[in-house]
Amino acid sequence: MVMFLAVSLFTFAQDDTTAKEILEEVSGRTRSYNTISAHFIFSMDNEEMDIHEKNEGSIQLKGQKYVVTLPDVGLKVFSDGETIWNYMSDGNQVTISTVEDSGSDLMDPSSIFSIYEKGFESKYTGTTVSDGKTLHEIELYPDTDEHDISKIILYIDKTTMMIDSAVLHGIEDNLYGIDVIEMDTKTELPDSHFVFKPDNYGDIEVIDFR
Repeated sequence: MVMFLAVSLFTFAQDDTTAKEILEEVSGRTRSYNTISAHFIFSMDNEEMDIHEKNEGSIQLKGQKYVVTLPDVGLKVFSDGETIWNYMSDGNQVTISTVEDSGSDLMDPSSIFSIYEKGFESKYTGTTVSDGKTLHEIELYPDTDEHDISKIILYIDKTTMMIDSAVLHGIEDNLYGIDVIEMDTKTELPDSHFVFKPDNYGDIEVIDFR
């Protein structure tokens, strides 16, 4: 998720009022939780290249801190809000960088609930029903060339007012999807959970870009 997160194809004079109100409620609700843990399915499709990939993963959030795990590809990403550790089990290697060097806000999973506030214009397109849930559908369009995407579609559960799924349209015909399977907002996580501990990985190769 964090590796894939440009010119805007669409522009609007101002944010859609309904979309903005819904997004502000989602942001307020998620920020009210001290921690958020979720399991999700991440997909990447490119019809022209006949690429169709799907991987399960998990994410834990606590303010600006996060841990993202994609076990099928052997990836773990830790951030304590200042430092980012990218660990690949293939090669038992970790690269270390700072948050300031990470680039786009889309690369920061902790910004998923407030990304609309940073360089995106929003449009409410109505509701849809999926798996018995009524979902608000909101489209986000970047107003700068900072992101390699043309559009994000957010689906928000009308009952819980939490993000249910998202679809990101890449400018190179890549289509990325994130579907939340389950979410936990009650489990407390210590700050140490978000710090990578190389001693737990044996003879690990450490590449420090700081």
